Amino acid sequence: MSVELNHTIIHSLDNRASAEFLANILGLEVGEAWGPFVPVETSNGVTLDFATIPGESIVMQHYAFLVSDEEFDTAFERIREQGVAYYADPHLKQPGEINHHHGGRGLYFMDPAGHGMEIITRPYGNEG
Repeated sequence: MSVELNHTIIHSLDNRASAEFLANILGLEVGEAWGPFVPVETSNGVTLDFATIPGESIVMQHYAFLVSDEEFDTAFERIREQGVAYYADPHLKQPGEINHHHGGRGLYFMDPAGHGMEIITRPYGNEG
């Protein structure tokens, strides 16, 4: 049996708002609510289940998404059109810039609950 990540729960202030925010940026679909979860499924079958919890209980997490060059361009355009702050680094010290690590492009942005989101066009460690 192979091991694959199937789903993860992402805590949010508003499950629907957070799911719609990320789905919009990445060009994904928001699924039907299931219990306390609003799902967003990625193309490799991993589901991000957004759950509303009290703000004081949210601990910032980091989520990185590997995208094609074309998907990066589209997501980057949406980020700029919507006025979402973006950074070249995870410490948010290089605002308004993208990076070119590992032979690709990448950027970081925050979701409505304060989670660090990242889009990259090449996996870490891939220089070709």
